[in-house]
Amino acid sequence: MIRIGVVGNRGYESLDEILHSLQLLAPVLGIDLVPEPELFGDKDVDEVLSDITPIDALLTLGGDGTLLRGARLLQGREVPVLGVNLGRLGFLTACGPEDIEEALRRFAAGDYQADLRMALEAFPLSSKDLRIWYALNDVVIHKGGKARVMRLAVSVDGEEIASYAADGLVIATPTGSTAYSLSAGGPVVVPTHESIVLTPISAHTLAVRPIILPPESVIEVRVDDDDRDCLVTVDGQIGTTLGESETLRVQRAGRTVLLVRFPEFTFFSRMRRKLGWGMGSETDVDLTR
Repeated sequence: MIRIGVVGNRGYESLDEILHSLQLLAPVLGIDLVPEPELFGDKDVDEVLSDITPIDALLTLGGDGTLLRGARLLQGREVPVLGVNLGRLGFLTACGPEDIEEALRRFAAGDYQADLRMALEAFPLSSKDLRIWYALNDVVIHKGGKARVMRLAVSVDGEEIASYAADGLVIATPTGSTAYSLSAGGPVVVPTHESIVLTPISAHTLAVRPIILPPESVIEVRVDDDDRDCLVTVDGQIGTTLGESETLRVQRAGRTVLLVRFPEFTFFSRMRRKLGWGMGSETDVDLTR
């Protein structure tokens, strides 16, 4: 029996129908579903998912945000994550809702690939807060609620490389290169090419460009500003504040994430489908899978 944890986003109307189908399909495939508590409530569930529940795989039902939340729940355990996209782009997911039955059958049969994705860890150096935040996509430093420039001193491996005057800074993994970093003008990086991408947000000089760093680089960002509304956002979901002259360190994490992919869906086929590369017009782009 394969134990698969299930997390989902209640914001999608199709979720209940999909969950019902999963309950019928799982016993046929030899799968034991372990959902997070809010998915089924107390109905027909023997066990609910927590961050310490032993599972063989994780199924996420939603968009990329749901997958990122699920990956964080694993706390570094390297179990395959199968993402089902119920939203629009879904860069990280493996299939759409119409393919979920076939995807589970193939997963149960071992007909899939698990791509190893590097993650980042971030923590303030001078804070009493000893927490470490982990990011599969990115760590973003930005202004909270104010449209004004901020000044950030950035160093890599102890050497100061720049003092940015910008709206913020995105520090991304290759996986996150197609997220906020891409919107801010950063490069698309093949996920298997391990690296760290620094992308300034709306830099106030044309000389400032995104930088691709080796994966073992240690980045430190200091806020050179007299304001105290600087925010740090991790994977677009976790937020904290960074005070004046406080330094944030970002580096490769010791944990990784395994994303399920089916062999016929390569990185470049996904880019062609999601971003319309080589297509005649943007109207041809399939944003549903």
